[in-house]
Amino acid sequence: MSANREQFSSRLGFILAAAGSAVGIGNLVGFPVSAAKNGGGAFLIIYALFVAFICLPVMIAEMALGRKAQKDPYGAYHSLTGGDKKWSFAGALAVLTPFMIAVFYMVITVWIFGYLVQTFIGNLDQLANPDNFGVFINEYTVFGYMAGVVVLVNLILVGGVKEGIEKAAKLMMPALFVLLIGLVAYVLTLDNAMAGVRYYLVPDFSKMDASVLNGALSQAFFSLSLGMGILITYASYISKKEDIVGSSKMVAVTDSLVAFIAGLMVLPAIFSFNPNVNPEELSDSSVSMIFVYLPQLLLTLQADIGYVGASVVAGIFFLLVFFAAITSLVSIIEVPTASLMEAKGYTRKKSLTVLAVTTGILTVLCTMSFGMVEGLTKFTQYGGGVDKSFFDIISDVFYDTILPFNGLLLCLFVTYRWRKANLSEELTQGNEGYKGSFMEKYVNFSLSTFIPVILLLIFVNTVATKYFAISLFGF
Repeated sequence: MSANREQFSSRLGFILAAAGSAVGIGNLVGFPVSAAKNGGGAFLIIYALFVAFICLPVMIAEMALGRKAQKDPYGAYHSLTGGDKKWSFAGALAVLTPFMIAVFYMVITVWIFGYLVQTFIGNLDQLANPDNFGVFINEYTVFGYMAGVVVLVNLILVGGVKEGIEKAAKLMMPALFVLLIGLVAYVLTLDNAMAGVRYYLVPDFSKMDASVLNGALSQAFFSLSLGMGILITYASYISKKEDIVGSSKMVAVTDSLVAFIAGLMVLPAIFSFNPNVNPEELSDSSVSMIFVYLPQLLLTLQADIGYVGASVVAGIFFLLVFFAAITSLVSIIEVPTASLMEAKGYTRKKSLTVLAVTTGILTVLCTMSFGMVEGLTKFTQYGGGVDKSFFDIISDVFYDTILPFNGLLLCLFVTYRWRKANLSEELTQGNEGYKGSFMEKYVNFSLSTFIPVILLLIFVNTVATKYFAISLFGF
């Protein structure tokens, strides 16, 4: 560990920060809906298997790479290859990806913050209007909410690793768990809630097909923040005494547990508020669920607990989602922040200022691409002549497409360029029992054989489907 390099103060701090990066909006809404539509308990089983046997080895490799190099993703690839330009490109892409993802994630976080504020000032009935969301995102007040989010994120990041990121994670992650458990306990007392629980947990393997399997793997991969450079960066802040394998397992379990528990909140709530609901008709979009569907359901609580009571429950829900969004956004922005500090020698404050300006301009453009500016709303066309906004391009390219490609490059790098022996040596530090264990054999085998193949197939199919409207593998 470099003498002047920042470091997490404890293993718990690192795990909470890494888990905070993984636990996001998709865990709380997208995952439960995907499970409900794709076989319930069957989807949960497949998802757990994908996390354990495909995602965990990639997570372990990312953390090992980061701790070994003690640098951001670009610095890690560059230093471990002696400046090999081919692999420096992979490092640059691993920094550019979170930079661009921060832009579209900021937009969604701003919307959540706006809904949180509106709920607490007593406007739940307005939010529940089906037409409200389209109006809300095109009002210039959204830029006021954006300023609030920017200030909060920068206050956290300017404090550095120990005093900023770690302290925020230690506050927000336990609060998130408490709020989530509280909402689950309340929802399960509602009429017909158990119907939602059964639909969520009872396996229906008849719905398992190539599309569902691909969706479950993509959900697991994206949920754990793999391919974003976050885990490389965060692992560069931990001690050589820490057990990377054990920490990776804890992060994976925490992320999956939050997603699972969220299902016990969302699905029972939907069945309670609308006993005749057909889960197959629920939107696949987390945005649609959070900002259009759920406010309508939460408002129906006023029949039992009054308008104020319904507003309180809705406020707790949006606060929960806001905590998940902020912890993820902080971790995403930390990657290019660390890269600027190391590559350019900037101070943390200067790096954050540069990012505030650059990502800020792109975020404003994305925010204005939902109807404020026609040229940004219909920015281009692809995927069979479909109109795509400026926001759509950033989301499609850097979230849906590049992440599995980054994961593929990581697997190829650690096994064929950095070499498996070096990977094992790094993972043995902090875990002497790793050497010669089944875990070592499995990690080395999986990263060099079937995991890269799977990630390549996902990448190729995503490109063909999204940009050319061609499904190569039937999903």
